[in-house]
Amino acid sequence: MRMTSYISVYISKERGNQGEEGAKKDSDRPAMEKIEHTTVPTNGINMHVASIGAGPRAILFLHGFPELWYSWRHQLLSLSSLGYRCIAPDLRGYGDTDCPAPAAQYSSLHIVGDLVGLLDALEIQQVFLVGHDWGAIIAWHLCLFRPDRVKALVNTSVPFSPRNPKASLLAGLRAAFGDDFYMCRFQEVGETEADFAKVETGKLLAKILTSRSPKPPCFPKHVGFSAIPDLQSLPPWLTQEDIDYAAAKFDKTGFTGALNYYRSIDLDLGS
Repeated sequence: MRMTSYISVYISKERGNQGEEGAKKDSDRPAMEKIEHTTVPTNGINMHVASIGAGPRAILFLHGFPELWYSWRHQLLSLSSLGYRCIAPDLRGYGDTDCPAPAAQYSSLHIVGDLVGLLDALEIQQVFLVGHDWGAIIAWHLCLFRPDRVKALVNTSVPFSPRNPKASLLAGLRAAFGDDFYMCRFQEVGETEADFAKVETGKLLAKILTSRSPKPPCFPKHVGFSAIPDLQSLPPWLTQEDIDYAAAKFDKTGFTGALNYYRSIDLDLGS
């Protein structure tokens, strides 16, 4: 989750105005129907996978918080047209993929295990790997744990952070930004979900994905996540249809699975 900006990588040339962008989205809708959706058993869970294209060159896309495979739809279409086999799963805890309850089951070891099992099931030996936000963290760990499965890496939003076994990352964040810092607030099992529920899901997602505040994102308990400013209008790259798609998935699953990545963060990066 990057509250200061949301990075969306577009393969096609950037459109100059919202009308042209809307026309581009309309033209993508028939192509979206060509994306295949399957469920793949892997590492003890069932993983939903969106894919398109064929051939020996495969690209694996990993989304962040609070996102889904859907964040990569433009890249799936663009790069598959260039001859790549493009694959974008809903990560563990998201969308149509299984959502185990314990936070300890969301460590990078678990998620990397999911992905290695996915590649095995798809009979893919190596991939070009692309990650954003939490997907970038998982991508770094996939490269560390199984470099034999990665041909090349492109990450956005999150640089590599080595694990420090002598210090708690969360303790450091609390010391630097206080208990109201969003990663610290996300540790509150049940309370965070209840705070999220006070904001209509579509509005919550739109607020998070489009926030451009340069300040560290902090949310005092007496204010909650409704403190994120309301949008006057959606940006050209995000439509109400996009928001509705994601909101329907999170309304179905809730946010616990997605929040569990933050709740297991010291397993990956701290003591």
